[in-house]
Amino acid sequence: MKPNPDSDDDEVMTTHNSAHRTPHSAPHTPHTALRTPHFPAVAIDGPSGSGKSTVGKAIARALGYLYIDSGAVYRAVGLKALETDTSLEDSHAVAALAKEASIKLEGDPDHLRVFLDGRDVTDDIRLPHASRASSVVATIPEVREAVVKKLREMSHERGVVMDGRDIGTKVFPDALVKIFLDASINVRARRRCEEERERGRDVTVEQIGVELEERDRRDTERAATPLVKAADAIFIDTSDMPLDRVIDQVLEIIMTRS
Repeated sequence: MKPNPDSDDDEVMTTHNSAHRTPHSAPHTPHTALRTPHFPAVAIDGPSGSGKSTVGKAIARALGYLYIDSGAVYRAVGLKALETDTSLEDSHAVAALAKEASIKLEGDPDHLRVFLDGRDVTDDIRLPHASRASSVVATIPEVREAVVKKLREMSHERGVVMDGRDIGTKVFPDALVKIFLDASINVRARRRCEEERERGRDVTVEQIGVELEERDRRDTERAATPLVKAADAIFIDTSDMPLDRVIDQVLEIIMTRS
């Protein structure tokens, strides 16, 4: 099994006791009535290049759940801001765009399409300028609130696997299972570099490493729902573990909670 890579996909992935950094944990969030037991949520969080998209898609496929890439929604908001010449520094204007935008995710985990105001922007949101815009708009608290609302609305009718950076801490604090994936910066940079080169971008591992460090800084230091491991999430280092083993481990965890 070797899924096609995307913005957060990896081909090689290690378990709980890693030697590199362990993210700070967020306080345990009391379970709130966001969903019923009939429609369980699996939350997968982690930084770029940690493997969450690859794992999330495989888990959704295995369980027959809806797969939602939350990052795609932020990318769509960033793209809309760029296309409407809205300053990324104008938080109120960007938040208004996020609230009014119609963003839909359609298709199975392997053929997920993203629609912005009725237009297919699946490829557009992966372009470098859209990626940079998404990392900026994602730091705006009002934008995150608008996106969280959209994400919850997308998952009312069936079980869902959602990956992102605040799924277990903010979007679904009552998730059936919370997983936090991570990997060393060198491994993540190598993975992302391979993905970008496949898209035709001429980049080096060093260049991507700098970009990832900047994205990590924004994600962990933003005021609204920063990237942290939920207190009740299971941490998995994906630096060296084969992909199939990571997926099997997550499935085993889910089966013990069901």
